[in-house]
Amino acid sequence: MEDKPRYSRVSDIIDLIIFMLSKINGVTLAEIQARFNVSRRTAERMRDSVLSILPQVDEIETNGRTKHWGFSNFTLSELVSFSPNDLAILEKIKVNSDKLTETELNEVITKIRALMNKPSRRLDTERAELILQSEGCAVKQTQNYKIDLNVVSLVRQAIKENKKISAKYNEKERVLEPLGLILGEKTHLIAREKAKGDSEYNYVLHKLQEVKVLNEKFDPKGFDIQEYSKKSFGVYFGEVYNVKLKFIKEAAEDVLNYNFHPTQKMKVQEDGSVIVTFKASGDKHIIWNLFKWGWAVDVLAPKSLKVKYKNYIDEIRKKI
Repeated sequence: MEDKPRYSRVSDIIDLIIFMLSKINGVTLAEIQARFNVSRRTAERMRDSVLSILPQVDEIETNGRTKHWGFSNFTLSELVSFSPNDLAILEKIKVNSDKLTETELNEVITKIRALMNKPSRRLDTERAELILQSEGCAVKQTQNYKIDLNVVSLVRQAIKENKKISAKYNEKERVLEPLGLILGEKTHLIAREKAKGDSEYNYVLHKLQEVKVLNEKFDPKGFDIQEYSKKSFGVYFGEVYNVKLKFIKEAAEDVLNYNFHPTQKMKVQEDGSVIVTFKASGDKHIIWNLFKWGWAVDVLAPKSLKVKYKNYIDEIRKKI
């Protein structure tokens, strides 16, 4: 008799199924390892357990060599439930987001409410609103750029299907190979423009006009938006710095709960101060970010960044 693959944590298997459903291109063994903090062998057993109970799982074709497993035409909405607190979290994110994210979150919230609009499992939206009111959500002050949602839809379609787009950008007609989006104060499209060569460039999304998805496909060449974003601080690229910062004890709590960069490492010192290190380019964005910490931060390294930060502070003082 053939042994069936087994894995004892049922909750992990359900979570893995949901994880697979959340990824258009499915998941790799490496992604399973990272998400569940397990060995490769355990990741294989978890995958095999899902395969044994759900024949709808497919090996999804991608342009890369790594195998992906997921669902091409299957949903498990009954396994996913939403609580009033979940909806309250989304509402809170919405009021503290840029215009693009706020509009998209409205659509997500509407879909969740529609999905859960059943007599036996009706979402308690009134309770969600009470949670928000009790927590006192406020709108953050930030620039709002008007982005055509049709442009967003077309760009996302092109990214998913690896299709080129044509667009007008800075009054010039361009053909772009869209690779991914980075959200920040401005939303940037990362793309290649063959007229410029094989390098990746940033295009401010709200400046794209007359966007069309072309039938011509392109090879993303293994581009990974997550790995790409780790190279910079924000969306600014340039000289890479090994940054080392020291924050005073009084700022420690805020610092330890702050996300400076994906490569960051933090260490609390004996005197209560915190040393933060990360590796990134984008000196201007780093400096702008540090400025809001005021006298609570000291740039320890590199020396060139420390000098630029000091010069920036001096320029501010001259204007006061």
